[in-house]
Amino acid sequence: MNSAVRAALILLACALAACGPASPPAPKFQSTDVTGANFGKALALNDHTGKPRTLADFQGKIVVVFFGFTQCPDVCPTTLAEMAKVIKELGNDGGKVQVLFVSVDPERDTPALLKQYVTAFHPSFLGLVGDADATARTAKEFKVYVQKQPAKSGKPDGYSVDHSAGTFILDQQGRLRLFVQYGAGAPALLNDIKILLKQAG
Repeated sequence: MNSAVRAALILLACALAACGPASPPAPKFQSTDVTGANFGKALALNDHTGKPRTLADFQGKIVVVFFGFTQCPDVCPTTLAEMAKVIKELGNDGGKVQVLFVSVDPERDTPALLKQYVTAFHPSFLGLVGDADATARTAKEFKVYVQKQPAKSGKPDGYSVDHSAGTFILDQQGRLRLFVQYGAGAPALLNDIKILLKQAG
């Protein structure tokens, strides 16, 4: 077979391959993909029942971590309400997702208060709390900004807490995969969690 014929056959094969059915595009995350990040790898706090918890406890589940406090006026309840909607939309797969609400206000957020707060959004949600040092370590590990603001009313317990408003999502192997900006909405959260569930399947 001369070189001209060989070249023609190669071109024909390439053309036929191009006419074949194209594989569907891979689903895309709507949040920021932080796979391989060197943070968000650990936490050691107590849940709202008093049980010590680490990320290893939730291996096999998609873990959604959000930092906030029970007296937060808007960001925290909005995020938790969105996650409750996501769990509902997932149906049976909702049991494969664990939402962790990490308190940045351990002075006021008692375990009893956390339990009342987070389970009002969904019974499976867990509130996590530690002392001031444990809270600071956890915030640093997830690169979360936390700053206590003096009370404007003059009441010692009337202070507020500024904090980063993003959400972190870890896959079923406990690896940090996504950072979700506040305001992304339930549809974006649902889309991305479904992708992670399929990747694990």
